[in-house]
Amino acid sequence: MTIEIAANVGSARIDIAYERLGDAHAPPVLLIMGLGAQLIAWPDGFCAELVGRGLQVIRFDNRDAGQSTHLAGTPDMAAALAGDASSASYTLSDMAADAVGLLDALGIERAHVVGASMGGFIAQTIALEHRGRIRSLTSIMSSTGDRAVGQPHAEAMRIFAGPPPTGREDVVQRAVAAFEIVGSPGFPADLAGVAERAGRAYDRGFDPGGFVRQAVAVLASGDRTARLRALDVPALVIHGADDRLVDASGGRATAAAISGAELVVIDGMGHDLPAALWQRFATTIAALVQRSEV
Repeated sequence: MTIEIAANVGSARIDIAYERLGDAHAPPVLLIMGLGAQLIAWPDGFCAELVGRGLQVIRFDNRDAGQSTHLAGTPDMAAALAGDASSASYTLSDMAADAVGLLDALGIERAHVVGASMGGFIAQTIALEHRGRIRSLTSIMSSTGDRAVGQPHAEAMRIFAGPPPTGREDVVQRAVAAFEIVGSPGFPADLAGVAERAGRAYDRGFDPGGFVRQAVAVLASGDRTARLRALDVPALVIHGADDRLVDASGGRATAAAISGAELVVIDGMGHDLPAALWQRFATTIAALVQRSEV
């Protein structure tokens, strides 16, 4: 389904594609996915684990991904990496406002917000800028925006090498190759599942430009560490000890910055959500929800 919301793009409105799972009266859990990823990157089985624990799940496509509105413009990535992000089409604050706009449109006053990778950046920004809309915060395989922590390992940078893919087969092959570099070395690899989701994502909406716009939005948004230190929200930080794309130092820094945050570092976990951990993730998140609902 898609729903129109007000957006921080002048006076325009944008469409946000979303799915709502479980009992609409159950505690709402808003799932926010990472850079270039779509709502289907939240595995169906993981969502079912959350629903099975009495939670309502809302997953959605960020702007510039999947079936949500795609914007125009080509920011200067090289300049942004060098410190000049003035070409950014938008920031993480705008993406956080999109998520809050979705909650508005669905009639949800406050939600438990769960973000993975860049989605963790967005979830943190919601907590910082829209504190009254968030009941709890879960940040998975994410970081604080401090470029001294959470940086990719050298081998992970290979997934960004070469020209962007242009066709469905190339997209699928690139996704599988990337997974083999950054996926969880300590858990069984579902390469067929990776390929299937990559193909579905291509069919739902392929836009390399959107990936660049989102990436520059991250670079334009700066370090959240100082603001996170003043945050008073029940928080959970989950990170893989073997994450090559966002080093585990990013998760540790996030937990250290948020007073009272619970830190869970999982040996063998990389930059993905392996099926063997879905029950553990869901149980830990549900426990945070239960504590926060009291």
